[in-house]
Amino acid sequence: MSTSTARATVLTAVALAATTVLSGCVGGGEPTGVAAPSSSTSVPAPSSAAVTPTPSWTPTATPSPSDTASPTDTASPTPTASAPGTPSAGPSPTPSPTPTTPRTTMRYGDRGKDVLALQKRLSALGYWLGEPDGSFGSLTQQAVYALQKAAGTSRDGVVGPRTKRALEQGVRPRNRLSGNGVEIDLDRQLLMVVRGGRSVMVLNTSTGSGEEYTSSAGNPAIATTPRGSFAVQRQVDGQDDSKLGVLWRPKYFYRGWAVHGSPNIPPYPASHGCARVSNSAMNMLWSGGWMPIGSRVLVR
Repeated sequence: MSTSTARATVLTAVALAATTVLSGCVGGGEPTGVAAPSSSTSVPAPSSAAVTPTPSWTPTATPSPSDTASPTDTASPTPTASAPGTPSAGPSPTPSPTPTTPRTTMRYGDRGKDVLALQKRLSALGYWLGEPDGSFGSLTQQAVYALQKAAGTSRDGVVGPRTKRALEQGVRPRNRLSGNGVEIDLDRQLLMVVRGGRSVMVLNTSTGSGEEYTSSAGNPAIATTPRGSFAVQRQVDGQDDSKLGVLWRPKYFYRGWAVHGSPNIPPYPASHGCARVSNSAMNMLWSGGWMPIGSRVLVR
């Protein structure tokens, strides 16, 4: 063999060995996972359904817009805490006390220092109301009636501007009886206790109403109080019941006419003919000896 022929034979053998290594053959068996070639020298075409290698990790799917949860329509709760920088409301300021306005009127049921001052002034002028105590009760109301009658103002028992003016002016009724006794003024519906020709005590009274009624004898009569000068003839120290009503500790000055106590003494004529005063005032007339038997009673 020539040198060139031997070199060609060596090169052919090397090329064949390299081809075998590149085909992946191991030992004398078939390559793993690869079909053995047929006897045909043609290379089979690859299958149209080529197998896609399976990756060793699974990518996270990006959600589509339809898969993304939409925000709900529920409103967010309103925060209760004040926003930063916003001053919180402080405690409400304590209201200033309402200034006390001067009392403009006084009436039944009122109490206090103004009422006490009223009572003391009435007592000083002779309008009897018992002991001043700061309570506007029935006796104070009776005294206010008497003052209003003496002043010629409305007889409502309420101490308003006109009544206060009369009080400040010291209005007192004038009497006509000289000496000692009791005087009854029918026009002004007042009873005055007179001593030494001067009125020392004034009481509200209610006399004959002028209306028709049936007398105790069963005859029609007019409720009048007779005018004239009389004297106390008899008296009953207690309750005296009659067909016309109940008289408390009456002092009779003419037949069946008397000055007596009653629980009802309005500021206008309302009796059958007697002169009514409050039960308390009648007790005072008895205890003070202001109307003894034989004392004068002037009705005018």
